[in-house]
Amino acid sequence: MSHAPVDAAVMEGAVLSEHTRHEIDAWMKKFPDGRQRSAVLAALRAAQHQNQGFLTAALMDAVADHLRLPPIQVYEVATFYSMFEVKPVGRVHVSVCTNISCMLCGSDEIVASVEKKLGIKIGESTPDGKFYLKCEEECLAACNNAPMMMIDHVYYENLTPEKAAQILDSVE
Repeated sequence: MSHAPVDAAVMEGAVLSEHTRHEIDAWMKKFPDGRQRSAVLAALRAAQHQNQGFLTAALMDAVADHLRLPPIQVYEVATFYSMFEVKPVGRVHVSVCTNISCMLCGSDEIVASVEKKLGIKIGESTPDGKFYLKCEEECLAACNNAPMMMIDHVYYENLTPEKAAQILDSVE
Protein backbone atom coordinates (compact mmCIF):
# COMPACT_ATOMS: atom_id res chain seq x y z
CA MET A 1 0.00 0.00 0.00
CA SER A 2 1.51 3.35 -0.99
CA HIS A 3 1.05 6.48 1.02
CA ALA A 4 0.96 9.94 -0.51
CA PRO A 5 3.30 12.46 1.14
CA VAL A 6 1.61 14.60 3.75
CA ASP A 7 1.18 18.21 2.65
CA ALA A 8 2.79 20.54 5.23
CA ALA A 9 -0.26 22.84 5.13
CA VAL A 10 -2.57 19.90 5.90
CA MET A 11 -0.34 18.83 8.79
CA GLU A 12 -0.12 22.39 10.14
CA GLY A 13 -3.92 22.69 9.98
CA ALA A 14 -4.23 19.53 12.07
CA VAL A 15 -1.95 20.94 14.78
CA LEU A 16 -2.84 24.63 14.91
CA SER A 17 -6.49 25.44 15.58
CA GLU A 18 -8.33 27.67 13.16
CA HIS A 19 -8.46 30.39 15.83
CA THR A 20 -4.68 30.18 16.35
CA ARG A 21 -4.01 30.36 12.60
CA HIS A 22 -6.23 33.45 12.31
CA GLU A 23 -4.45 35.09 15.25
CA ILE A 24 -1.06 34.41 13.68
CA ASP A 25 -2.29 35.75 10.34
CA ALA A 26 -3.46 38.96 12.03
CA TRP A 27 0.02 39.44 13.47
CA MET A 28 1.71 38.67 10.17
CA LYS A 29 -0.30 41.45 8.50
CA LYS A 30 1.30 43.96 10.86
CA PHE A 31 4.71 43.40 9.27
CA PRO A 32 6.00 44.00 5.72
CA ASP A 33 6.21 41.07 3.30
CA GLY A 34 9.26 38.96 4.02
CA ARG A 35 9.26 39.96 7.68
CA GLN A 36 6.99 37.19 9.00
CA ARG A 37 9.70 36.24 11.48
CA SER A 38 8.62 39.33 13.44
CA ALA A 39 5.40 37.49 14.32
CA VAL A 40 7.16 34.55 16.01
CA LEU A 41 6.58 35.73 19.59
CA ALA A 42 2.86 36.28 19.04
CA ALA A 43 2.54 33.02 17.11
CA LEU A 44 4.19 31.01 19.86
CA ARG A 45 2.07 32.72 22.51
CA ALA A 46 -1.09 31.79 20.60
CA ALA A 47 0.08 28.20 20.07
CA GLN A 48 1.03 27.83 23.73
CA HIS A 49 -2.36 29.19 24.82
CA GLN A 50 -4.10 26.75 22.48
CA ASN A 51 -2.22 23.88 24.14
CA GLN A 52 -3.04 24.77 27.76
CA GLY A 53 0.26 26.42 28.57
CA PHE A 54 3.08 24.60 26.80
CA LEU A 55 4.58 24.09 23.37
CA THR A 56 5.26 20.75 21.72
CA ALA A 57 7.69 20.08 18.88
CA ALA A 58 4.67 19.54 16.60
CA LEU A 59 3.25 22.96 17.55
CA MET A 60 6.58 24.70 17.00
CA ASP A 61 6.96 22.95 13.62
CA ALA A 62 3.43 24.03 12.67
CA VAL A 63 4.22 27.63 13.64
CA ALA A 64 7.37 27.47 11.50
CA ASP A 65 5.38 26.10 8.56
CA HIS A 66 2.70 28.75 8.95
CA LEU A 67 5.26 31.55 9.10
CA ARG A 68 7.33 29.94 6.32
CA LEU A 69 10.42 29.83 8.51
CA PRO A 70 13.02 27.16 9.23
CA PRO A 71 11.97 25.35 12.43
CA ILE A 72 15.23 26.31 14.17
CA GLN A 73 14.21 29.98 14.07
CA VAL A 74 11.05 29.12 16.03
CA TYR A 75 12.85 26.75 18.45
CA GLU A 76 15.44 29.44 19.23
CA VAL A 77 12.72 31.84 20.35
CA ALA A 78 10.69 29.23 22.24
CA THR A 79 13.68 28.07 24.28
CA PHE A 80 15.22 31.51 24.87
CA TYR A 81 12.29 33.41 26.39
CA SER A 82 11.05 32.43 29.85
CA MET A 83 7.45 33.12 28.81
CA PHE A 84 7.39 29.87 26.82
CA GLU A 85 7.20 26.37 28.24
CA VAL A 86 8.23 23.26 26.32
CA LYS A 87 6.81 20.75 28.79
CA PRO A 88 3.48 20.46 30.60
CA VAL A 89 3.30 22.72 33.64
CA GLY A 90 0.74 23.77 36.24
CA ARG A 91 -1.86 26.29 35.10
CA VAL A 92 -0.99 28.99 37.70
CA HIS A 93 2.55 30.31 37.17
CA VAL A 94 4.43 31.57 40.22
CA SER A 95 7.77 33.39 39.92
CA VAL A 96 9.82 34.92 42.72
CA CYS A 97 12.25 37.72 41.92
CA THR A 98 15.73 36.94 43.25
CA ASN A 99 17.69 39.85 41.80
CA ILE A 100 19.88 41.94 44.09
CA SER A 101 17.20 44.24 45.54
CA CYS A 102 14.84 41.39 46.31
CA MET A 103 17.69 39.19 47.55
CA LEU A 104 18.85 41.87 49.96
CA CYS A 105 15.27 42.21 51.23
CA GLY A 106 14.73 38.49 51.82
CA SER A 107 13.75 36.78 48.57
CA ASP A 108 15.49 33.57 49.73
CA GLU A 109 12.94 33.33 52.54
CA ILE A 110 10.10 33.98 50.06
CA VAL A 111 11.33 31.17 47.79
CA ALA A 112 11.59 28.82 50.78
CA SER A 113 8.10 29.79 51.97
CA VAL A 114 6.56 29.25 48.52
CA GLU A 115 8.34 25.91 48.07
CA LYS A 116 7.16 24.76 51.50
CA LYS A 117 3.58 25.98 50.94
CA LEU A 118 3.29 24.29 47.54
CA GLY A 119 5.36 21.21 48.43
CA ILE A 120 7.48 21.59 45.29
CA LYS A 121 10.82 23.02 44.23
CA ILE A 122 11.59 25.61 41.55
CA GLY A 123 10.86 24.21 38.10
CA GLU A 124 8.19 21.80 39.37
CA SER A 125 4.40 21.67 39.26
CA THR A 126 2.09 20.54 42.04
CA PRO A 127 0.75 17.00 41.57
CA ASP A 128 -2.77 18.37 40.96
CA GLY A 129 -1.45 20.53 38.09
CA LYS A 130 -2.63 23.76 39.70
CA PHE A 131 0.66 25.54 40.47
CA TYR A 132 3.93 25.76 38.59
CA LEU A 133 6.83 27.32 40.48
CA LYS A 134 8.33 28.65 37.32
CA CYS A 135 11.68 30.01 38.35
CA GLU A 136 13.65 32.44 40.32
CA GLU A 137 13.29 35.48 38.09
CA GLU A 138 16.36 37.59 37.44
CA CYS A 139 14.37 40.82 37.74
CA LEU A 140 10.68 41.65 37.66
CA ALA A 141 11.30 45.42 37.81
CA ALA A 142 9.66 46.21 41.14
CA CYS A 143 12.83 46.83 43.11
CA ASN A 144 11.32 49.64 45.15
CA ASN A 145 8.86 47.19 46.73
CA ALA A 146 11.13 44.18 47.23
CA PRO A 147 10.82 41.32 47.83
CA MET A 148 8.16 40.41 45.33
CA MET A 149 6.64 37.60 43.31
CA MET A 150 4.45 37.36 40.26
CA ILE A 151 1.48 35.03 39.89
CA ASP A 152 0.11 34.83 36.36
CA HIS A 153 1.50 38.30 35.55
CA VAL A 154 0.09 39.93 38.69
CA TYR A 155 2.68 41.47 41.03
CA TYR A 156 2.69 40.95 44.80
CA GLU A 157 5.15 43.24 46.53
CA ASN A 158 6.59 43.97 49.99
CA LEU A 159 6.32 40.29 50.82
CA THR A 160 7.02 38.39 53.98
CA PRO A 161 7.09 34.58 54.02
CA GLU A 162 3.71 34.61 55.76
CA LYS A 163 2.17 37.05 53.29
CA ALA A 164 3.42 34.96 50.34
CA ALA A 165 1.77 31.84 51.81
CA GLN A 166 -1.50 33.73 52.38
CA ILE A 167 -1.49 34.97 48.79
CA LEU A 168 -1.06 31.42 47.50
CA ASP A 169 -3.98 30.32 49.70
CA SER A 170 -6.18 32.93 48.02
CA VAL A 171 -5.45 31.80 44.44
CA GLU A 172 -8.45 30.08 42.87
